[in-house]
Amino acid sequence: MDLYRIVSEVIDLRSFSNLWYWVALAVLWSSVSHWVLGVPYDMIQRARRQGGQAQLDVETLASINARRMLAITRTAAAPLFFGLAFFFTVLTLLAFWYWVEFAQAVFFLTVWMLPVAWLSLRTALKIEGGEDLGAGLYQQLLLLRRMVQVVGMFAILVTSMFGMWRNLSHSILY
Repeated sequence: MDLYRIVSEVIDLRSFSNLWYWVALAVLWSSVSHWVLGVPYDMIQRARRQGGQAQLDVETLASINARRMLAITRTAAAPLFFGLAFFFTVLTLLAFWYWVEFAQAVFFLTVWMLPVAWLSLRTALKIEGGEDLGAGLYQQLLLLRRMVQVVGMFAILVTSMFGMWRNLSHSILY
């Protein structure tokens, strides 16, 4: 058997026609909407129902993750910005100037994490500003989760529309 043919069958770089790409997309958005600011949704629900130790756990976890995120952004904002700008510039050029399908797939997986990160950072600032206890914290975390889900729905819609268009145009051309 030809080794190149076996590898190309197993690792198909035509991403939008690959089942594993769509599984990865679903797992990504499922995880991102479940873990808002590092706090799992089931912990938030349990803390809202039971209070007590569950509430303290959510408050502690949200506070730790908010402080951690803010510390990272305050100390490394410039390198993060320039690193992300470089990454997305190269990725965008490969995806839409050179029309590399694998780069397009990675672009559609990663570009939507920018608004999610911005929303998380905004929520972390609110938590640091005093909305870090009880009902106010739950409201912020659930609002963040809802906004992340909206971004995710839009991301999945745009990605699937582009992927279908890419597959149809590829099948017509070849």
